[in-house]
Amino acid sequence: MDPNLTQDSPSGAPQRPAGAELALVADIGGTNARFALCDPGAATPGLLEPRSLPTAGFASLQHAAEHYLAGVAARPRRAAIALACPVGGDEMRLTNRAWSFNRHELRDALGLDELRLVNDFGAIARAVPALAEGERVVLHGQDHALERGPVSVIGPGTGFGVGLLVGSAEQGWEVVETEGGHVSFAPLGDEERALADWATARHGRASWERLLSGSGLSAIDAVLRAPRASPDGAMRDPAEVVAAALDGHDLVARRALARFCAILGSVAGDVAMVHGARAVVIAGGIVPRFLPFLRASAFRERFLAKGRFATYLEPVSVQVATHPNPGLLGAALALGSGRAGA
Repeated sequence: MDPNLTQDSPSGAPQRPAGAELALVADIGGTNARFALCDPGAATPGLLEPRSLPTAGFASLQHAAEHYLAGVAARPRRAAIALACPVGGDEMRLTNRAWSFNRHELRDALGLDELRLVNDFGAIARAVPALAEGERVVLHGQDHALERGPVSVIGPGTGFGVGLLVGSAEQGWEVVETEGGHVSFAPLGDEERALADWATARHGRASWERLLSGSGLSAIDAVLRAPRASPDGAMRDPAEVVAAALDGHDLVARRALARFCAILGSVAGDVAMVHGARAVVIAGGIVPRFLPFLRASAFRERFLAKGRFATYLEPVSVQVATHPNPGLLGAALALGSGRAGA
């Protein structure tokens, strides 16, 4: 196996079915480009040979996809790609990575007959109804809340994604793709106002994504360590902040992660009210790393802290998706949806 390809599944993962015409699926974020093969004709498409590539190691999506396909010796004719950016028109530009492409040119360069493009959190939302019990954790509320919508799907990663599921398991689901992660941040208290000021000085405005992301956690940590630090100063890696917080000896890291959880609670409650959600599902690569810490944090308190509407939010179920690649699963499901692609 190519040493540059990171396998995301354990040994004993599904093997390629004999005679099946496999398709390419991808989930492209600002940090990682995840790829897999799937059989889109299967009732529940399994992910075959999933791999993760660092986006920083490739000049373009085309080069990353070609590298993956060469490594797994596959030449698919169909593909679905989930992208961390608005998806519409022919010209695509990732929000948090300097990759851009034309959908028709990419289709032809990869030798595809069909290429479907979906928003990354649109793909994750598609995957939510297909998650098994062991692929999600209920933090608050009832498990059966996912039987019908609206279901809000949110999550911090390189950025902050927001999607919406409407419909029901019985009648079918529809996905609403959004760019809700770029809503303006509403700070509560002096500490959060300092964070908003820091983000505004660095980026021109403070949005949810500027704080509820990997770089956002690093920023919270940096501001708490040195409140008057320059917005352009050095920051710790978010994985380092999480590890230090969970270790328990770094009090600033624990404060940073606690503040991150509190802000996430406020935002999750806001999204639930905007969507009229019966359930909120948190996805992304960050939160599953510290579920016990999240449970013990002020997340729930801030989720419900909506004045007269605390009782409105009380019955809303909050769950965390723990599937390792929900974006890839959602892309595979999009291939079987019958909707027109490029």
